[in-house]
Amino acid sequence: MGRKVLVLGEAREGALRHVSFEAIAAGTTVAEGGEVVGVLVGKGVGNLGDELIHYGANRVIVTEHDDLDSYTSDGYAQALLAVIQEEKPEAIIFGHTALGKDLSPKLAARLDKGLISDVTALEAAGGNLVFTRPIYSGKAFEKKISTEDFIFATIRPNNISALEKDTNRTGDVKEFDVEIKNLRTIVKEVVRKATQGVDLSEAKVVIAGGRGVKSEDGFKPLEDLADVLGGAVGASRGACDAEYCDYSLQIGQTGKVVTPDLYIACGISGAIQHLAGMSNSKVIVAINKDAEANIFKVADYGIVGDLFEVVPLLTEEFKKLKVQSS
Repeated sequence: MGRKVLVLGEAREGALRHVSFEAIAAGTTVAEGGEVVGVLVGKGVGNLGDELIHYGANRVIVTEHDDLDSYTSDGYAQALLAVIQEEKPEAIIFGHTALGKDLSPKLAARLDKGLISDVTALEAAGGNLVFTRPIYSGKAFEKKISTEDFIFATIRPNNISALEKDTNRTGDVKEFDVEIKNLRTIVKEVVRKATQGVDLSEAKVVIAGGRGVKSEDGFKPLEDLADVLGGAVGASRGACDAEYCDYSLQIGQTGKVVTPDLYIACGISGAIQHLAGMSNSKVIVAINKDAEANIFKVADYGIVGDLFEVVPLLTEEFKKLKVQSS
């Protein structure tokens, strides 16, 4: 007998974040043959319901309200609690994103349920669901088994593969009206920094720069390489502190945690705080003039050399490979 699982589909600027589809895949495992119900919360998100179904949801609930146009933990919590009360699920899955990290503890406390956060792997074993999550800044992993009937978990982006998209899948997309009241936080205006390209937290390829880039202009070769590989540019805290780039690019213990398929560290020494944000990347390439740099200890491949010579050469070689394969 399976479970009913609610999965939050997270939308940004009119499109679903890829972690939403990964959460559906995790929800399918948790459901164990039961029902996976996607939930969309916001304003103008109803047209995204079919896409959740194409990625594996059985049906979708859409909750729209003017006060949900911009995220607030209070407004989203009210909406989701109403859906939970109506659906009575046995499990809830969120992405371990900025929204998920903020909202999931609040909901877990309201529901008086335990929360397994930052899950990187999930499997059914011995009649139990086993959740794997990193501890001690990624230096070790622990496996957790829920002893409760109710499961609440958040999954780290880029760790659990989404199901194959099937545009022939059909399912019910239903609107669910909620009353949002007594909001303690009201968002009057959202000012976003202008960013281009791939979302850093969901990128499959990340090109990161450290103090070795020497200046703001030093990120240009990294941006060129990222463009060729379809990746995103990140940075160490050292580069951010030196004002070479914005703190929104920071990767590390006090920045973003990324787990791309390929991580290329350029001019990054490898401080333990930075390693905490990227050491679980599938393949790590380090480029540094210092052969003794700590980053080489975690790298799968290392290039000892000047990044301003090495990175442009890599960019040209990748361009040639793309031309050959096209």
